[in-house]
Amino acid sequence: MEFPLEMFLVFLLALLIASISAGLTKWLVDTEEVERKQRLIKEHEERKEEIIDLADVNPSRYRKERKRWERKDVMLKKTQQSMSMSRLKPTCIMCVPMLVAFGIIRLLFTGGMAMTAMDASWVPMIGDMLYISDGWINFTAWYFLCSLGMNTLIQRLAGIQTQASGGMDQMMGGSKAKALEFPEI
Repeated sequence: MEFPLEMFLVFLLALLIASISAGLTKWLVDTEEVERKQRLIKEHEERKEEIIDLADVNPSRYRKERKRWERKDVMLKKTQQSMSMSRLKPTCIMCVPMLVAFGIIRLLFTGGMAMTAMDASWVPMIGDMLYISDGWINFTAWYFLCSLGMNTLIQRLAGIQTQASGGMDQMMGGSKAKALEFPEI
């Protein structure tokens, strides 16, 4: 079995794009400030659980702490919005050049790009778009797989992947405290 040279070129392309993206993020986003704010938000969410526990033990203190928490929550929601906007800057800068570059590159790489053990041909629409035949996937699927790994690796090496609010935890809807509701007293 022979692997095409294009497979390695796309891997290097993913590495280059991840490096450029990480460089732009380092340049445009104050990552230390973002991480500090994420820690504050995480601590704030954890505090919610402590306040809920006060409801049964000390109702008057519970009401005071809840009001204080809710006021701070409004402020932290605004902080989260500003953090999201600052993180969006590098994406906005890279979006149009990437679309143009991928339109051109995709025309160059037309055949199977990489061999995969998965058979995605049965997945409606996605299988037709990404899967060629006999276990080979196309440029789009191969770039996507390379990009996932390269972005994570480069961001960690550059020190810009913040884990204060917790990777998968954040993606899956947050901490247990976020799901808790304040009891009415």
